[in-house]
Amino acid sequence: MRNVPLFPFSALLAQDELKLALAVAVVDPSIGGVLVFGDRGTGKSTAVRALAALLPKMQVVAGCPYQCDPAEDGAGCVACSLVKASGGVRTAIEAPVPVVDLPLGATEDRVVGALDLEAALTRGERAFAPGLLARAHRGFLYIDEVNLLPDHLVDLLLDVAASGENVVEREGISIRHPARFVLIGSGNPEEGELRPQLLDRFGLSLDVKTPQDLATRVEVVKRRTAFDRDPRQFVEEFAAHEAALTARLRDARLRLRDVTVPDAVVERAAALCQALGTDGLRGELTLIRAARAAASFDGELTVGEHQLKRVAALALRHRLRRNPLDEAGSTVRVEKAVAQVFAN
Repeated sequence: MRNVPLFPFSALLAQDELKLALAVAVVDPSIGGVLVFGDRGTGKSTAVRALAALLPKMQVVAGCPYQCDPAEDGAGCVACSLVKASGGVRTAIEAPVPVVDLPLGATEDRVVGALDLEAALTRGERAFAPGLLARAHRGFLYIDEVNLLPDHLVDLLLDVAASGENVVEREGISIRHPARFVLIGSGNPEEGELRPQLLDRFGLSLDVKTPQDLATRVEVVKRRTAFDRDPRQFVEEFAAHEAALTARLRDARLRLRDVTVPDAVVERAAALCQALGTDGLRGELTLIRAARAAASFDGELTVGEHQLKRVAALALRHRLRRNPLDEAGSTVRVEKAVAQVFAN
């Protein structure tokens, strides 16, 4: 049980794009996660944990180390699948949505899991000790300074992100378990670039800036000070906003399957990616998925051009080729392309 409440998501100021990106990624996890570059101390990790705390508790199989969903048909771990195949009953309990930190110094064994040495030494059993990927299943995997992540861990994440499964074959152990999560990465681009293969796996990206408006900066400080002085009272002040946002996210996730995308919107998305010269079709697919999730979050059943415009920079800014003759940033290039495409 958490002793100190988390800072409320709805109390965050001057980070509207970050809040939109996280909400969209939660509504449709297939988008591929969020990459956040920018200044330190701008509420990146606070926003992730605050949003996860907003989500309704999920149904999990009691005793399952991978938080398998009791309602899934054959998509859980081996143990849960065997119980279901044999006609056994899997007891469902509620658990909070996990937010798991992957530290830069983590070993491969800690990330993917390894032989349970305690079981091996005390009972002589060859058992598997699940790693961070197992704990993050159906939740969030948060990596600070993701651009400094060692190459061998990057390769692991790429494999798991592509398959949705973690496969461990070592020390006489062969384990396969589900590992589907919303990947959140943050970092400072001045400290190093992200490998292109991993960069491409993030569905959305944004740059977080320190607010320059004096009134906003003062209000941010006042809110944080009030929270530090009396966390419970501060959380209570935003309880109604948090409850409304929880309901909005829940309804958006349920509504998503019914949201339609008109052909005209698909054509606009393709034209935008063509104008920007993005490689492959991942840009179009991510842009459409993000627009659908945004429409669902808005309570609408049809994707409009306004949603496409709103998520265009989020979905495309990290997919642009570098142009040494163009000194404009990627966000400016996307905005110019949006103005050109939607002007026709």
